[in-house]
Amino acid sequence: MFNWNDLKFFLAIARHGSTMAAARALKVNQSTAQRRLVELEQSLKLRLVERAPSGYALTPSGTAVLAAAEAVANAVEVFERACAQAASADTLRLTCPESIADRLAKSGFLDRFRASYPGLNVEFVLADRYIDLAKGEADVALRSGDTDGNLVGRKVAESLWAVYASSAYVQRHGAPQSIADISRHDLVTFDSSLSGHRLSLWLREIAPDAHVTARSNSVLGLVTAVKSGVGIAALPTPLGDGDPDLVQVLPPVADLTRAWRLLCHPDSRQLFKVDAFFDFVGTQIDALKPVLTG
Repeated sequence: MFNWNDLKFFLAIARHGSTMAAARALKVNQSTAQRRLVELEQSLKLRLVERAPSGYALTPSGTAVLAAAEAVANAVEVFERACAQAASADTLRLTCPESIADRLAKSGFLDRFRASYPGLNVEFVLADRYIDLAKGEADVALRSGDTDGNLVGRKVAESLWAVYASSAYVQRHGAPQSIADISRHDLVTFDSSLSGHRLSLWLREIAPDAHVTARSNSVLGLVTAVKSGVGIAALPTPLGDGDPDLVQVLPPVADLTRAWRLLCHPDSRQLFKVDAFFDFVGTQIDALKPVLTG
């Protein structure tokens, strides 16, 4: 009998075309990906992939079993999600940015939810990456920007970003007078781990040669750097406007505006706790807008 867990290595190599790329996607070293593939092939007594000039290619046997392997992986994902849901039937796991979790807690939103549904608790799931709802890592998400097309949900508010500086920076260097003026200032931005974020893409377009004085892998890191006076940055308006040490030097940028959405996986939408949370959020739109938009 083969190890079902080895299927994910076969699928990753099939998708990415190399053991190095597959290992990177699965966060293991390359030798582990190679070894697990060999063990799977030995257990199945099938040659699934072969080395090609451009990497790895599926053999006829690999092509024949690929769809079945994907079906097994999907079934395991559904099973893991069901287990996670069963283990926390009275706890709704909400993922959102750290700064929003803090604002939600202080706004009284969670207290009002518990008063409306005394049998349910809200547990925050916070990380510097997108939490995977499909794998059951959380039940619902408050998320802005690009989202997984497999998720379902509703718009809650606008996500606005404006340009901020510290008072000390403005005194020393002045403030940009327009978007075009940003390239003449010291900038704070995301590091390479967030090169695909809309802020990174926007800055590469409007200020490709600007002098960057600090980089961070989180929004809170951007705030800290701007407060220190080393440069200016576009920040979410709830954080920028809510910090007395920051000055909004340019108004919300249309190119950075996105929607805040409440999202869940389709398989979770009819769960009582998820349905209850969606219904409650529907009654709280006006109260949530200042929390999410500032």
